[in-house]
Formats: sequence, C-alpha cells, structure tokens
Amino acid sequence: MLPGIAYYMSRWYRRSELAFRLSMYIVMAPLAGAFGGLLASGILTLDSVGNLTTWRMIFIIEGIITCGLSLIAFFTLTDRPSSAKWLTAEEKELAIARIKSERVGTTEVLDKMDKKKLLAGIFNPVVLGTSFIFLLDNITVQGLAFFLPTIVRVSISDQDGKSPKNQSADNFFKTIYPPPVHTVVYQQLRTVPPYVVGAFFTVLFPYLSTRFDKRQIFFIGSAPLMMIGYIMFLASENPQVRYGATFLITAGAFSFGALCNAQVSANVLTDTARATAIGTNVMFGNIGGLVSTWAFLPFDGPNYPIGNGLNLATSSCILILSVLMLFYMKSSNKKRDGRNVDAELAGLDQKAQADLDYKHPSFRWRA
Repeated sequence: MLPGIAYYMSRWYRRSELAFRLSMYIVMAPLAGAFGGLLASGILTLDSVGNLTTWRMIFIIEGIITCGLSLIAFFTLTDRPSSAKWLTAEEKELAIARIKSERVGTTEVLDKMDKKKLLAGIFNPVVLGTSFIFLLDNITVQGLAFFLPTIVRVSISDQDGKSPKNQSADNFFKTIYPPPVHTVVYQQLRTVPPYVVGAFFTVLFPYLSTRFDKRQIFFIGSAPLMMIGYIMFLASENPQVRYGATFLITAGAFSFGALCNAQVSANVLTDTARATAIGTNVMFGNIGGLVSTWAFLPFDGPNYPIGNGLNLATSSCILILSVLMLFYMKSSNKKRDGRNVDAELAGLDQKAQADLDYKHPSFRWRA
C-alpha cells in the first residue's frame, strides 16, 4: 500500500509539497496505534457472541470498517488529474502543468516503463542512502508496534511494586499479556499517549519540510530524539523514565515514513524512476520490519539491553548517514554547476535525455 499511495500522490503534488501530503496518509499509522488501543479496549469489554470471543470481535469489527472504506475509495479516487471528474478543464491543465514544470529533460508526466528508467530509480545513490535510513528507522517503528504493550506492562508492574524481576522471566514474558497486575484494557490505554505524540510529529516535521522545501535536515534533527530515548532505556531502570522515553522515540521515529518517501521522489526525474525509487525505499523499510521482530527476545528481558542497544545503534547510524548524504548532495551539486549542459546533451534526442534521469546535467539533488 505505501509505495502505491506515495507514487499515486506524486502524480498530484510537486516535490516540495509531497512530504506534508504523505504525512497526512502516514500519520494514520500512529493514530491507528492510538485509536486501535482505544477501540480494542472498548471491544474487549463486550460480551462474547456465540463462538465469537472478544479478541475475534476486534478483527471482525475493524475488518468491516476497513472493507466499507475501501468500497468508498474505489468509486471516489481517480487515477490522475486528467481523469478527475471533480476538476474543471482549467484545473486539470494547471495540475498537470505544475508537475511537468519540475521534470527536467522530459515532457511527459506519465511515461512508459523501460529498463534504463527502472534501474535509474533503483540505483540512484540518494535513493539507496535514503532507503537504508528507512530500513534502520523501521527497526524502531515496527519494533514499537510489536513490543510497546510489553514495555507498558513492565512499567505498570514496576510502579505497583511488583517488578517482573521478582517473577520468573519465563512466566512473565511467556506471552504479550500474562496474568496482569492491571487489566489488559488498562494496558491498552497506556499505549495510546506515545502514539498520539508520534502522530503529532509525523505531521509537524513534514509540514515544516514542505514550508522550507528541505528533508535531509529533518532526518538529522529526528535521529537524536531516538538516540536520547534509547539511552534513557539503557541508563535507567526507573519505569517512569522508560515510559517517558517512548515519547521521545515516537517523536523522532514516526516522521521518517513521509520524509523518506518524499526524499526519494524528489530526487528522481521520470515517472518510471519515481515508481521504482519509492518501491525500493519501502522494500528496504520492510526489511527493517523483519529485523525488528528479533530485536526484543524473551531471554533479553526484562531490561532488553540487546534490543535497546540495537535501536540506539540504528538511530546513531541514521544520524551519521544523514549528515554524510547532505554533504554528498551539496558537493555533487557544486560539481554539476560547472558542467557544460549543451555540450553533454548534444546529439541526444528527447527520449535519450529523459533516460538520463538523475545523470542529466541540469539535474540537481534536492536536500
């Protein structure tokens, strides 16, 4: 879904506008974590209906809502501005012209897929660097999605003087929800505030990115928030400190979804290259999700030094890589300023020029 939606929105919005628009889509992930916890806590209070236990009703109720919205979207979303019935002819022309204005060396908003453009989107150096950042970030984001209830449960138990260290680790970490000190509903509700904070920053940083037409600087600014959060986990066993750390981590981690997809989209030229660049970015992010499932293992509890240390390392790598990429883009742009555009394009037809993509002499990296 994510690469498809990101590519779809790139048909409608310019590069400087894309990050904030993407954030309005991606913010639904942390909001799902927040309202999912609220909805689940409410459904868990319902009585079972026949053979349907309460946890099964969560899937049924949320599934019906999802299917209903998908039917509405099927009839309301249109492929591109030119086919939007709710735009006037003048508005369609303006929407298409806005996108065309940023396409150096190409006149088509939508082009036919070919091997050169496809590979240009995958092996673009900024795309690969940004995709690796997204991989590292997803180790944190999806790790929180899997294990935040466990973190909250440990904090609640510690606050009541019934620390998991006084219990058998095998029993306490045997399941996500062992026999709790507080109800599962209470545990679900405690997962909501960190997600709300994460949702706020998911919109804030991309909004500022759109205002200033910058993305790399927000990579650099977000990583230290994650680093501080995991340092707090490693340095303290105080439950309030650790619960507070989750707010810093979500504030730093959740905005990368919109920023990374906007960054790869901003640093390619052709439609085909944009599609493969976004696909590459999300593929790397999903690899990070695979890693996250092994980050917090039962034998590492209750303090999880391996899992927290891994996430501190990934957030530190994000900071270093983001700084290096910023220097690379600025250095490369300076070298491109000295190139003779007319001489390099001499003898090339329109298709050959479009196939150059980021190698086009008039192209400049957008940091």
